[in-house]
Amino acid sequence: MINLPKSIVFITGAFISSNCWQEWKNYFEAKGYKCLAPCWPYKDALPEDLRNRHPDTEIASNRLSELLDYFSIITNALEEKPILLGHSLGGLIVQLLLQRGFGSVGIAIQPFPPQGAGTSQFTFLKAWWNAIGLFTPDSESHLVSFRKWKNAITNGLTCEQQKQTYYSHAIPESKLIIRDAFKSITRINFRKPHPPLLFTSGREDKMLSPALVYNIYKKYTDEHSITVYKEFNNCNHLTFCSPTSMEVAEFILNWLQKLNISIDHL
Repeated sequence: MINLPKSIVFITGAFISSNCWQEWKNYFEAKGYKCLAPCWPYKDALPEDLRNRHPDTEIASNRLSELLDYFSIITNALEEKPILLGHSLGGLIVQLLLQRGFGSVGIAIQPFPPQGAGTSQFTFLKAWWNAIGLFTPDSESHLVSFRKWKNAITNGLTCEQQKQTYYSHAIPESKLIIRDAFKSITRINFRKPHPPLLFTSGREDKMLSPALVYNIYKKYTDEHSITVYKEFNNCNHLTFCSPTSMEVAEFILNWLQKLNISIDHL
């Protein structure tokens, strides 16, 4: 009998409010899961309010090491090691938390790559260059422009849908966190045994391409660990607002239900 945890911690990525998980939370809660989608530090407010506070020095002060500690505390406080489900930078955080021993299952939705898994590729650097903000003040947060949102994050949606998702989800971000994501703190021991780990990619994703996500997946080489990759068509970077949003959620649910292992010891 499969003994899976019944708790899911959703970990959002950069520039996006944690309210983006609401439809998926409803879906998994209806299937019997207890779901948490914590806001990042200093982001516990409506997206419109956070945008009005931009540039925000508190958000700008966030660092990746502190964010990892923050989610470690959240997961450690639960009665069981939860399923960790993260998107974009949240997908990187999932991998780093699993390496630290937090979480029993990991799901990385179009994840930001760990160090050495594609961060030096020109197309990748170009997509994230403005967010890195090397020649701008560290004390100021970065807000993705609607043009970037339209062309690279929600491409494929109608203009009205793009406007609505920007209003509903777009928030300022710390440039320091993005820079940290390129440093040694994100290094993964890919040969080390790990809990079951699912990677998904979106064919229309212009921020984190399928080839990049597949490269991360292939880095994991422990033959005794379960590592799975799945690519979805008609799926942009903002997975939960793409036409295939619920198809991805359903695939994840089915994958969890079909895991042919016991994870009591994890």
